[in-house]
Amino acid sequence: MDILGKLFGSENKVKMMRLFLFNSDTPFSAEAVADRIKAGLFSTRQELATLRQMKFVKQKSFVARVAVRKKGKESAKLIKRKVSGFILDTSFPYLKELQRLLLDVSLLKGEEITKRLSSAGRLKLVIIAGLFIQDSESRLDILVVGDHLKKGVVENKMKAIESEIGKELRYTAFETGEFNYRLGLYDKLVRDVLDYPHQIIFDRLGLPPLDTGRR
Repeated sequence: MDILGKLFGSENKVKMMRLFLFNSDTPFSAEAVADRIKAGLFSTRQELATLRQMKFVKQKSFVARVAVRKKGKESAKLIKRKVSGFILDTSFPYLKELQRLLLDVSLLKGEEITKRLSSAGRLKLVIIAGLFIQDSESRLDILVVGDHLKKGVVENKMKAIESEIGKELRYTAFETGEFNYRLGLYDKLVRDVLDYPHQIIFDRLGLPPLDTGRR
C-alpha cells in the first residue's frame, strides 16, 4: 500500500478509489466514504473534490437511511432521506487501467495478513480465497483457525483490511477444536474452501496437500 500511496499522493486516496471501483454501482455520501476508509471527514471531502475534478467520480443524489436524534432523546432514529453523494464515473478514460492496478489485492501479501491477525490469538491456520485469488465463486475470502481467538480483534483487523481494499470481506474464524470437528464431519463450508481454489498462507495444523484446481 505504501508504493500505491506514494504513486497516487496518499493512502486514503487509494482506499477511496478502490472503494468506488469495487462498488461501481453504489453511491456513497462523504460520511459513508470516511467511515469505510477510516479517515477524517474533512480530508475525505478534500479527496472527493479532487476525484470529482478528475472525473473519476460524479455527484449523485440517492435515498439512504440517516440517523436522526430528536432533542432531549439519547437514542437516534433511522429515517429514509434523500442525500447527496458520489458514484464512480464509468466514462473515466483510464478506468480499465486503474481496475487492473488497484483491484489486484495480491498487493496485500499473505505474510502481512498473518502478521495483522497474530494478535487475535494463537493462530493455527490462515487460508485466503475468493477476492485474494480473483475467484468470484468462492464462499469465503479468509478462513482463520486458532486457539483462544479474540473475535473482537479478528473483526477489527478485518475491518482495517476492508478499509484498505475497499470491499467487505467474507470471512470466518474457528477455534482449532471446532475446525477439526467440522473437518471430520466434511462440513460444507470448510470443504467448499478446501476443495476449491485457495491459498494456505499459514499452517500449524499440517493440512495434507489438496487438489485446489477443480471446480
